[in-house]
Amino acid sequence: MASTLSGISPGASSQPLGRDNLGSPPVGEETPVPPVRIAVQLHPQHAEYSDLRRAVAEAEDLGIDIVYNWDHFYPLYGDPDGKHFECWTMLGAWAEQTTSIEFGALVTCNSYRNPQLLGDMVRTVDNIAGGRLILGIGSGWFQRDYDDFGYEFGTAGSRLRDLDRDLPLIKERMYKGNPEPTRQVPIMIGGGGEKVTLRITAEHAHIWHFFGTPEQMGRKSKILDEWCAKVGRDPAEIERSTGIDYEKITGDPVALAEQFHDIGFTQFTFGLNGPDFDMTPVKPWLTWRDAMNA
Repeated sequence: MASTLSGISPGASSQPLGRDNLGSPPVGEETPVPPVRIAVQLHPQHAEYSDLRRAVAEAEDLGIDIVYNWDHFYPLYGDPDGKHFECWTMLGAWAEQTTSIEFGALVTCNSYRNPQLLGDMVRTVDNIAGGRLILGIGSGWFQRDYDDFGYEFGTAGSRLRDLDRDLPLIKERMYKGNPEPTRQVPIMIGGGGEKVTLRITAEHAHIWHFFGTPEQMGRKSKILDEWCAKVGRDPAEIERSTGIDYEKITGDPVALAEQFHDIGFTQFTFGLNGPDFDMTPVKPWLTWRDAMNA
């Protein structure tokens, strides 16, 4: 059975819903420390969909906590015109295929969908899954997607402004439909920009995801804490998540895991390539997770 986000359990209906409920603990109670969680990102490229389906099943069977895809229209590496699958239709399929694992996009590109539509998609997929969807979202960056699908690419700054504008609309729309989501859908924001992205994260996110060395991530995490203080948010409410490049690890992987954990990171994501989606590198981290969460 997959672990759950601290304070947000799959399928929980007793927790009040709504766009302003950020999952804060009652007055006088400390925010619980999030459990360690292990995730895989299945790159939806250069594989048959049957390969992806098998990999999702294997991830759930192994007890991996979260499975992610990404939101692009073309491969990001290898043959640029190779096989590739769309993000959110795949998430609907995963909602039906799985029973315990959480899942989402790492991350949805805000530019590709009307914010009202995306909010209703989130509500629907959450209901299909019985409360296991994570809304991962970012401002977008892959220009070929924009050019070939007719979206305005703009600038990094304009895309961030759009994300800032659209997140309240997405959150509001989630809870306007009938039925509402089965729980408060966790929002994960991906990005490390210190002037805008981390401020948006402090305002809206339950999970923050970025990647770098422990030293780099520790510095950015402190900046996120500073933004939380400025916007009046308890930084302990935001789970810290990072990507692990297992091919570059030298020495004991547990030592790296503990370095990240010591600076407050509790979610670790491994990018896996098709068509095999080999999960062997993840297994030592699952053993470490179980020991940490015991």
